[in-house]
Amino acid sequence: MSQATIPDQFVTADVWSDLRKYRQMPEIDMQRMYGYRVERIRGALRKAGASMCIFVNPISLRYAVDYRVWGLLQSHMPFTYLFVPVEGPIVIHGDYNPSKLTMVDECRKARAISFFNAGYELTGAARELANDVVSYLAEIGTDNRRVAVEYINPSVTQALLQRGLEVIDGIAISEEARLIKSADEISCMRWAIGVAELGIAKMKEAIRPGVTEVQLWGLLNYTNLANNGDWHDGRMLASGPRINPWFQEASQREVESGDLVGFDTDMIGPFGYFADISRTFHCGPAKPTKRQKELYGLAMKEIEYNLALVRPGITFHEFQQKALVLPEEYHPNAYTLSIHGCGMCDEYPRVNQVFGKPQPYEGTLEAGMVICVESYVGAVGERDGVKLEQQVLLVEGGYELLSTYPFEECLLD
Repeated sequence: MSQATIPDQFVTADVWSDLRKYRQMPEIDMQRMYGYRVERIRGALRKAGASMCIFVNPISLRYAVDYRVWGLLQSHMPFTYLFVPVEGPIVIHGDYNPSKLTMVDECRKARAISFFNAGYELTGAARELANDVVSYLAEIGTDNRRVAVEYINPSVTQALLQRGLEVIDGIAISEEARLIKSADEISCMRWAIGVAELGIAKMKEAIRPGVTEVQLWGLLNYTNLANNGDWHDGRMLASGPRINPWFQEASQREVESGDLVGFDTDMIGPFGYFADISRTFHCGPAKPTKRQKELYGLAMKEIEYNLALVRPGITFHEFQQKALVLPEEYHPNAYTLSIHGCGMCDEYPRVNQVFGKPQPYEGTLEAGMVICVESYVGAVGERDGVKLEQQVLLVEGGYELLSTYPFEECLLD
C-alpha cells in the first residue's frame, strides 16, 4: 500500500470517527437553549429600538430557530427567511419541514429573493415582501416602523423604504445576540471541539511523505460529517513552501519529509457550533530545523503572552495596546488580528494587531464570551511559517481553555 492511500484506509475501515465511542455526549436542554437564543435576539432588537428582524443567512437561521437546510446554498441562493419580532409569533417563510422547528409559530409562503428563483422579477418580488412585512407589523399590533434586515438584495431595502419603513442592519442584531453564550451553548461547543480534535489526531496520524494536503484535510472534514457536523468555512491547510505566507488553502501537493504542516479548522460542527483551532505539525523522518523550532517558539510565545491578557473587563483598545508585538520582520505576514469572537462561526468582536489596520470599534471583553487567540509567524521570503490558535471561554477573573489538543513536542525542545 502506498503512503498516499493511507487516508483512504482510515475511511473505508472506519472504526474511529464517532466521538461517542470515546466519551459521553453531553446532556443539553435543547428547548432551554433555543429559548435563551430567541430572548437574546429579542433583547438585541429592543436595544436597537427595532420591531422585528428579517433573518436570511444560514448562521442566523440556525441560531434563531435551529433551521439547518441546505446551509451553503442558502448563503448564496436564499430561499428561506425568518421574521422574528420583539413580541409576537416567529414566522418562517419557505421552509420545507416546519414541524421540526419547535421555536417557529407559523410557516408561510416565501417570496423569491434570489435571482435563481425570481430572475429579472426581483423588484416585484421585493415589493411583495415589503407588503408582507407591513401586514405582519399590523398583525402583531405594533406601530414601530424600524425593521432590521440581514444580508439581502438592495431591491428589498428599497421596497421597504418605499412602504415607509426605517431599515437598519440586521447583522448587528444577530452578532449582538450571539455574543454571550449560555451553559448549554458551551456544552455544544465543547462537543464540536472534541470532534475537531478527534479529526486533528487522525490527520497527525496520517502525516508522512507522499500524503497530499487535501487528503489530510479530507480526514478532518470526514470526522465532522461523521459526527453530524456541517461544514468548514475554508480549507486552511498548507505544507512546506505553501505554509508561508498563510491563507493558502489545501492543494494536491504531496507532503515531504521535513515539512511543516499547518492548518486552521474553521469548523461548523455538531449543533452548529464552531471549533476554531490551529496547529502546526512536523513531517518526519527528517528532524526539525533550528529555524523551524525558533518560529514555533515565537508563535507559542505570542499565544501564551496574549492569553495572559484575556479577562473580563479589558477593553479592545487596551488589549490591542498590550498584546505582544513580535520583531518587525514578521509584521508583513502576521495574522491580521490578535483575538476574535467565536460562536457559530467567526464572530464579533475582533482586535487587530497594533501595527495593522486601525481598530474599527471599541468594546469590552465579558464573561460568557468565547474568543480565539491567534498567531502566525513567518518572515517574508522564507520557506517556513507557524500557525497556532487557542479557543477559550471568558469566565470571572480570566478564561477557561476549550481547545486542548497538545502542541508539537518535536518543535518545542
